[in-house]
Amino acid sequence: MRIVITEFMDGDAVAALARRFDVAYDRDLVDREADLRAQVADADALIVRNRTQVDAALLASAVNLRVVGRLGVGLDNIDTAACAARRIEVIPATGANALAVAEYVIAMAMVLLRGAYQSSADVAAGRWPRAALSGGREVCGKTIGLIGFGGIGRETARLARAVGMHAIGFDPQVAADSAVWTEHRTSPRSLAEVVAQCDVLSLHVPLTPDTRQLIDAARIATMRPDAVLINTSRGGVVDEAAVAAALVAGTLGGAALDVFEREPLASGSPLAGCPRLILTPHVGGVTRESNVRVSTMIADRVAAALTR
Repeated sequence: MRIVITEFMDGDAVAALARRFDVAYDRDLVDREADLRAQVADADALIVRNRTQVDAALLASAVNLRVVGRLGVGLDNIDTAACAARRIEVIPATGANALAVAEYVIAMAMVLLRGAYQSSADVAAGRWPRAALSGGREVCGKTIGLIGFGGIGRETARLARAVGMHAIGFDPQVAADSAVWTEHRTSPRSLAEVVAQCDVLSLHVPLTPDTRQLIDAARIATMRPDAVLINTSRGGVVDEAAVAAALVAGTLGGAALDVFEREPLASGSPLAGCPRLILTPHVGGVTRESNVRVSTMIADRVAAALTR
């Protein structure tokens, strides 16, 4: 049986698969469409990250495909309906990168609220912006608002409490009287209440028709003017132009965006040059440790699916 891996995967996990299967591993295959379609023509399993579009066209080329392993949790790059119609099993790495994302969120909250950790160039050049940087805020005692309360949202709540934050959350899939909220010491609120009441707003939802542009200009206008926004979910959940406008106008305290409507971020984006903004290239869930966990989980589960 043959497995095609189109994006980066931990070497030990690849080697484990190669001992049992015919494995074609090329971390840059995603960027060569013709080669990708040729490689999947006789593949029994396909392992991808977020950039490979497992759409109708690719599936049509993969006539033997039985399993798609996703090195991550978001499935918006995979046509799950088309896979289901062909009885192709789709396997995400649920939970394996939750800690990495949660740590990213708390780190960004600390950096944005404190506002003092990007002064190295000034200090090294002999400038001394001590007065300007003395108004930073502590995370202890602040409220983090979580939109989406699955595994990553719950892990974020756990770490937030560890540094003294209060957690509130909204998730239409989790009933307000669910024991999950009490277990994770997080207060359920409506979407509007979470957005309006938090000091840090963190997004943990998939990209669906209901969540597209969820955080738009109207919702940003209901946030506290010194609140900060962190998006590690999917770029389309946030109106990037609205975030840029609020940062420039000073009606949003800061933002950290790890995901974008278009990746890589398009040249000329309104986000370019915005104050109090941190941009990272979709790495919130990617660390050395999480890559091992994600890769090992998917290798094991794909192997199990192929051999049962």
